[in-house]
Amino acid sequence: MSQYPGPERRRHRVYVTRNTEYHFRDGFCIAVRDRRTGQFVPGHLALRRRVTGGLRFFRNGAIVPNPGEPIAGEAMYFTYEGRDLITSPLERVDRPDKATVRAYPALSPLSRSA
Repeated sequence: MSQYPGPERRRHRVYVTRNTEYHFRDGFCIAVRDRRTGQFVPGHLALRRRVTGGLRFFRNGAIVPNPGEPIAGEAMYFTYEGRDLITSPLERVDRPDKATVRAYPALSPLSRSA
């Protein structure tokens, strides 16, 4: 497969941890799915958020931040209005298939109390 040298045009990406899939469209988390049940998780803290970066944890206790796009082995880091979320380490970053994209649940309007 040849490497496309132009700008990235694909809109969807899925970040996969051991237990959870975080589905993104245009840089925003639009769906979170439990890998055991295959069910989407409504009301997850990551929904409607951009990932802030990645964190790599080492056995000696060191933590190295990555302000860019998280890669396999790093935990995703979300922050929004003082509510931080750190995921377990990523196993991989994939592209969702078309059937999965069509199955994304509609996001309810964002409430101001959330």
